[in-house]
Amino acid sequence: MAAFVEQCLCDNVALIAVAGEGAARIEDIIDELVVGDGSDDARFVVTTSHPNETVEEVLEFAGFWNDERNQPVQIVNL
Repeated sequence: MAAFVEQCLCDNVALIAVAGEGAARIEDIIDELVVGDGSDDARFVVTTSHPNETVEEVLEFAGFWNDERNQPVQIVNL
C-alpha cells in the first residue's frame, strides 16, 4: 500500500476513491501514509470511501471530481 500511495503522490493524483467492503479502513490507512509525520505540507491527496456503492457508482462520482488538473479516472485494484 505504501508504494501505491507514494506513486500517487509522485503522479500528482487528485483523488483516491476506495470502494467495497473495508473501504473506510483502507481510506484511513491511505490518509496515514499520505500525512506521514506531518512535516511535509506538499503531501496531499483527497480520499473518499464508498463501502456500499458499486464500482460504477464510484467511477461516476470520480468522473465529476473537479480540479484544475483535469486528469482521467483510472481503476486500480489492490
